[in-house]
Amino acid sequence: MFERFTRDARDTVVGAVAEARRTGAATVTEEHLLLALLGRGALDPLGVDRAAMAADLAAARRRGGMSRADEEALAGLGIDLTAIVSRVEEAHGEGVLAAAAPRRRTLGSSLRTALGRPELKSRHVPFAQGAKKALEKSLRISLGRHDGHIATLHLLLALLSLPGTAAEVLADHGVTYAAAEAALAA
Repeated sequence: MFERFTRDARDTVVGAVAEARRTGAATVTEEHLLLALLGRGALDPLGVDRAAMAADLAAARRRGGMSRADEEALAGLGIDLTAIVSRVEEAHGEGVLAAAAPRRRTLGSSLRTALGRPELKSRHVPFAQGAKKALEKSLRISLGRHDGHIATLHLLLALLSLPGTAAEVLADHGVTYAAAEAALAA
């Protein structure tokens, strides 16, 4: 599938992996793909404020990745997510829900530590199920449009078409599937 990716789309996927590594995330998520698109300026033609969108993604991470839909569902059960996040942060420190999951120590990492060799910076970061779905969806969108390649437009359209934090943040900033398709396909 990756042979169909344009250079910009490949750079976006590589940027998502780099973003996951930078934040110490255990997996590459849809949010990392969106941050990579932002960083490459792929949403600039849509008039998106990069800093504001990045801040909204950070706020979602602070809530443990819960979307507004999740928050509303919990509120329907009488659970105040904001209060829970505040109490957890009081007990364990600010941003604890956004922190990366602890990495499992393997025999290889234990041996490298014992031998005085630091962890490799280029460690493998697997793709989360949602990010895999976004990449697969970008292929389906490309095929549906009869395009012979997968570009950043296809990645963006895939993120918009799948439920989750990335689509929610994009919608909050006025980025819709139709608007993205019209603005970026021209």
